[in-house]
Amino acid sequence: MVYFVIIFLGFFIGLIAAIPIGPVNLLVVRRTLAYDPLHGFMSGLGAVLADAVYACITAFGFTALAQMIKGHSTTLEIVGGLMLFFFGARMYFAPANIKIEEGEQESKALPLLRAVASTFALAVTNPATLLAFTAMFAGAAGVVGQEASFHGAAFLVIGVLSGSTFWWFALTTITGLFHRHIDDRVMRIINKVSGVIITAFGVGVFAHLILRAH
Repeated sequence: MVYFVIIFLGFFIGLIAAIPIGPVNLLVVRRTLAYDPLHGFMSGLGAVLADAVYACITAFGFTALAQMIKGHSTTLEIVGGLMLFFFGARMYFAPANIKIEEGEQESKALPLLRAVASTFALAVTNPATLLAFTAMFAGAAGVVGQEASFHGAAFLVIGVLSGSTFWWFALTTITGLFHRHIDDRVMRIINKVSGVIITAFGVGVFAHLILRAH
C-alpha cells in the first residue's frame, strides 16, 4: 500500500516540476501548433527524460554525480542561457506559416528524435531542477515516513515520470484542439511573443550569473 502512496506523491512531484510556464512549455506549445500534437508531445518527452536524469540522481542518491553537476552549475547555466538565446531568436524569426518551424522546408517535417533531443538539452542544462527535486523528494520522504530504499526510490521515480508525461500529453492534446483556429497572423504573434519571452529567460540566466559573481 505504501508504494501506491509513493507513486501518488511522485506523480504530483512530476506534475509540479513540469507545469510552470517556461521556455520548454512555450517550445512544446509552438511545435504542437506548427506541426501536430505528436511533435509537441515528443518534444515534451525530452523534458521528461531530463526530469528522469535529475529524479534518479536525487532518489538513488548518486552523491558523486550530484556533486559533479553542482560543481559545474555555472557552466551548465551558461550553456542553458545560450540555448535560450538560440531558441528565442529562431522562434522570433520563424516563418508565420504554421506548417513551417525553425527554418524547416514545408516538405521537410521536424524529425521526432530531434524534437526530443532539443528539449532534453534545454531542460537538462538547468541545474536548479536538481535542487527542486531534492527539496520535493525530502518533503515526500517526510510524508511517507519510511526508511530510504531502492524500491521506494524506484517507485518515486516512476511516479515522477508519470506525472511529467501526463502534463505534456494534456498540454499538447488541449493545444492541438485549437490548431484549426490558428492562422498565419496568430502564428506570427505567437512566434514573436514566445521568442521574446524565451530570450528573456536567457537574459535572466546571465543576470543571475552576474549577480552571483558579485
